[in-house]
Formats: sequence, C-alpha cells, structure tokens
Amino acid sequence: MASPKPLLRKVDCIEFYVPDLDAGIRFYSDQLGHELIWRTGTSAGLRLPESDAEIVLQTDRPHLEADMVVEAVDEAVIRFEQAGGTILVPPFDIQIGRCAIVADPWKNRYVLLDFSNGRLKTDAQKNVIGVEKPGQSAASSGT
Repeated sequence: MASPKPLLRKVDCIEFYVPDLDAGIRFYSDQLGHELIWRTGTSAGLRLPESDAEIVLQTDRPHLEADMVVEAVDEAVIRFEQAGGTILVPPFDIQIGRCAIVADPWKNRYVLLDFSNGRLKTDAQKNVIGVEKPGQSAASSGT
C-alpha cells in the first residue's frame, strides 16, 4: 500500500516574540549574525544560513510559533482534520496567501500556510513594500 503524499512540505519559519522589534533585530542580527531579509512595523524576518526557513521576530503574540508550508491551506485543513487533527482557526487570508492554525492529536499547535499570493517584496532597506506574485521576476523584488 502506497503512503499518502506528505502534507507538510517544509518549515517556513519559527516565530519568536520580542516586545521591542528593534531590540530583537539588534540581538539576532547585530549580536548573533542573522541577516535581516525583511521587516514590517511589527515583525522582521532573519536568514538561517543553512536553510530557506527564517527566524521571524514579532511583537503581536507572546508565544513561540512554528509555520509549516502546505500546497493549499483550504485542502490541507480538510485532510488534517480527517486524520484526527483539530482546526483551531479556520483558513484566513494573509498577505502572501492563506493560513490556518491547527493542533495535532497531542495538542501540538502550529500554523499551516501557503504562498498562493506570492512572496514578500522589499525595498533596499528591507522594508516590505508588497508581494511578488508567482511567476514575477525576482529582479523586481528589490531583495
């Protein structure tokens, strides 16, 4: 019997809460050496050099969060629930696509997300200025 196609494609990011974004960036970038790759008013992405996953610093939610990439969130939550998982927050729109918050049967909570709208587009100072749609040239992203 063939195994089902894996639902979770890769780790997108691990989010860390910081009460002060600039202080968090100074610690993780200036002191620990992680390159700033994007930022908004409440969050910032930093490069993990041996992975395409990111460290995301954020000021909104005081807890650790793991974000997992799936092909399409709406289909993924159906399969996840049928397998015995729980949908904590049903699919909703985010800047880059769709997102949902789930828990496995052992209460491990994490985020499922897809990139159906594209990837973050930044200016020369790494500020997010929009979304690069799938198929757009990376040269137009400013990153």
